[in-house]
Amino acid sequence: MSYDQYHKRRLGDRTLAPETQMMGYGYDPALSEGALKPPIFLTSTFVFRSAQEGKDFFDFSAGRREPPAGAGAGLVYSRFNNPNLEVLEDRLALWEGGESAAVFSSGMSAISTTLWAYARPGDVILMSQPLYGGTETLIDRVMCQYGIRFVGVSDACSSEAVMRGAADALTLARSHGGRVSILVAETPANPTNALVDLYLWHEASQWLVGQQGGARPPLAVDNTFLGPVFQRPLEHLADIVMYSLTKYVGGHSDLVAGGVIASRELLQPIRQLRSALGTQLDPNTAWMLMRSMETLALRARAAAENAARVAEFLSAHPQVERVNYLGALLESDPRRPILERQSSGAGSTFSFYVRGGEAEAFRVLDRLQIMKLAVSLGGTETLISHPASTTHSGVPRETRERLGVTDSMIRISVGIENVEDLLADLAQALET
Repeated sequence: MSYDQYHKRRLGDRTLAPETQMMGYGYDPALSEGALKPPIFLTSTFVFRSAQEGKDFFDFSAGRREPPAGAGAGLVYSRFNNPNLEVLEDRLALWEGGESAAVFSSGMSAISTTLWAYARPGDVILMSQPLYGGTETLIDRVMCQYGIRFVGVSDACSSEAVMRGAADALTLARSHGGRVSILVAETPANPTNALVDLYLWHEASQWLVGQQGGARPPLAVDNTFLGPVFQRPLEHLADIVMYSLTKYVGGHSDLVAGGVIASRELLQPIRQLRSALGTQLDPNTAWMLMRSMETLALRARAAAENAARVAEFLSAHPQVERVNYLGALLESDPRRPILERQSSGAGSTFSFYVRGGEAEAFRVLDRLQIMKLAVSLGGTETLISHPASTTHSGVPRETRERLGVTDSMIRISVGIENVEDLLADLAQALET
C-alpha cells in the first residue's frame, strides 16, 4: 500500500490542512508493529529479499529506471534513502504544495548542494541581496574560486533593477563562455526583511530563455523566514524552495537540518548530488523534525502575535531609529501589495536600528536578561543578535552598509514567551 493510498489528502470533498496531515501523512503504523509514531530507523543499510530486488532498488534510487506505478524506489542505504527521511520529505513537500522534497544535514548543505547541482564554471548566478550571510559567502568567496560568478540585485521589487541585473548577468556569462544557470532569492531577506517580487524574477528567468536558449534557469527561493506557514513560493512561480529547517520547522534550537522542495524533475540532480556528496540528513534528526512539524503552525502563529507587539513597542521607543517589521508597512508602501500577494503574515523575525553604532547596540544586547544573545532564529525562545559582527561579518563592509546591515542594526527572532515579559526586558535594556 502506497503512502498516498494510506493517508489520503481529502476527507470526502474536503482537502485536509497540512496541520492535520502532519499527524500521520506518509506513515503506515501497520508496517511498524502498530507504533503510533514512526520508529527511528538507526541502520546504515537494508536487506534485500533477492538479488534481483537489490538490482532493481539500485536502478530506481539512481534514476536509471522508474519503479512500478504505486511502488516506492525501495530502501538501499541510508546515504540514499531511509524511512525517516522519506516520511519527513513527504510531509515537507505536503506543507509546501510541492511534488517532492529532499532533506539535508544543514541549511547550508541544502543551499550549496542545490547551487552546485545547477551552476558550472563560467556560469553566473543572478541573486537578490542581501541573502543570508552564509549563502553570500558561499557564492562570493567559494564558488568564485571555481569560475562561478554572480550579479546581485538589491532592489528586488523593481522591474527595471531586476531586468538590468538579468542583462548584466547574461553579458558576464557570455564573456566567460557560460550561462545564467540559476536565480537565487531570499524573501524576506535576512536580516533586513527586504522583499523579492517573485513574479518579476520569474519574468526575468523567462526572458533569459529567449536570450540564451535551452532550459529556463530555475528560480530558487530561500523560504526560511516565513514558510511554510506564512508563505509558499511554489504557488507564486518559484521553481525550487530551500530551507534551513534548523529554524522555524525544527523550532526548538536543538537540531541542524536543511530541505529542498521542487518538482521531481528539478529535484533529481540535487538528490543525485546529495547522494554523491553525502550531505543527507541523519534518521534521528529527521525523527525530531517530524515531531516539531506537528506543532509548527501553533508555534509560528503564537510567535508572530508576539512579534507584532514587540515591533509596535520598538517603533515608539525614542532610542530606536527604525524598525524593519513587515507587518507595519503603510498602505502607500509599494512593498505592501507584494507582501499581501505572496504571503499571509509578517512572521516573527525582523531587525531594528538603535541610535548610535556598534557600542550602543552592544550595550543594549549586553543588558538583556530574558532574551538570549545568540545567532539563529525561529526557536521557541526569543533570540537576538548583531548581524554585522556575526552572521554577516563575512560579507564585505561596503556591501553590508549598502544593503542596510549597519553597526547599529539588531536582529530579533521573537519567541513564544509571555509578551509582557519580553517588552519589560527590552524596556530596561534600552534605558542605556
